[in-house]
Amino acid sequence: MNRGVMNRGMVRESDGMTSRASVFPPLPDRKFDVIYADPPWDYRGQLQHAGKGSGETGGAIRHYPTVTLSMLRNLEVACIAADNCLLFMWSTNPHLDQAIELGKSWGFSWATVGFVWDKQRTNPGFYTLSQCELCLVFKKGRIPQPRGARNIRQMISEPRTLHSSKPAEARRRIDRMFPSQSKIELFARHSADSKSYSDTWTFWGLEATEMQGI
Repeated sequence: MNRGVMNRGMVRESDGMTSRASVFPPLPDRKFDVIYADPPWDYRGQLQHAGKGSGETGGAIRHYPTVTLSMLRNLEVACIAADNCLLFMWSTNPHLDQAIELGKSWGFSWATVGFVWDKQRTNPGFYTLSQCELCLVFKKGRIPQPRGARNIRQMISEPRTLHSSKPAEARRRIDRMFPSQSKIELFARHSADSKSYSDTWTFWGLEATEMQGI
């Protein structure tokens, strides 16, 4: 893939001596009412371990390119957000402060926690065993209208599957809340699944094999 700077989808990070361009494709030239994002958070090469003698159990860098916060901030997501727009953003627990900073840098204000995902199994942690992941909600302007379902539950309890794969139920619930609004999934790592998506979705990311509407 061409690693040069490309339109608003390409961002540049500089440390004063060197600069590095991201490999993101261009963002679509249109506005969306709902943005659903699962950023590839940078763990600085940290890998997961289950304890002494257990060996490595994996890490984000084993599965996809991770991106620093400064590079994520420079991605021009504000350009694809409608005047009234919601951002649903997944964050790992160690990145909560960065996720809130990122949402604000993209032109949104912090709103609430949209979903709590109980993965039904634990990961090693420095303090307690990690079991849940949060999907945060940010708002630009007002909540998009017309509204759909207003009784959507926050808790999602589903077993985790592939590394970093999020439960399809989250997207189905967003669909029920905002059935007619235009939606985009950022950093998508899969193709469209008719069981998980309505036709109001667009997909963007290095591994999105179908990017309708772009």
